[in-house]
Amino acid sequence: MGVEIEAKMRLVDRAALEGRLRERGAERVAVLHETNAYYDTAEGGLKATDQGLRVRVETDADGGRTATITHKGPRAHGPLKSRTETELPVDDPDLASALLAALGYEHVVTFEKRRDRYALGGCRVELDTLPRIGAFVEIEGPSDAAVLAVRRDLGLDSAPLIQASYASLLLSRLVETGVRERFVRLDAGREPGGPAEPGDASAAALRASAESPSG
Repeated sequence: MGVEIEAKMRLVDRAALEGRLRERGAERVAVLHETNAYYDTAEGGLKATDQGLRVRVETDADGGRTATITHKGPRAHGPLKSRTETELPVDDPDLASALLAALGYEHVVTFEKRRDRYALGGCRVELDTLPRIGAFVEIEGPSDAAVLAVRRDLGLDSAPLIQASYASLLLSRLVETGVRERFVRLDAGREPGGPAEPGDASAAALRASAESPSG
């Protein structure tokens, strides 16, 4: 069991932030496509106690795939988002989901995410694109001080911090817009044949992005 310490903010100007990451010598270490499936009891007991239960599948630019079951505990009080986190690697995400169902947990929502991961100052800087709610940056590190230092170094210290999880933000947006979806893809909300969103992440697109000079 570890402790997740992170700062989450809206990503307003991706090009500018990528420029600052390059200037500070940040290394882009991964370009990922994620599928995140969230579970809860029928009564919503996990959400009511500020906990989360997820099965995540990550696919990298070379097609390599990893899957993990994650439980997140209640958030601690403080300016940054800090909570216990227990992760268990699994070989088969479908069997992992079946196990959670057998234990009485129900599927709530699944959503895709595009993630560009950088390493800077002992922290991970994640540039995330999600369907329907847009782009964000997360800085995760070993301590509040480390996370805040990287946030300041990247010129993000005045950006409002977001405490809510992506799942909560997405579910709220679905309710607001009257959309009933259980699997929300990266191209959700686009008109058929319309321009691709920055987060659209086919294997080819991930590979091309990983090979680009921006990282």
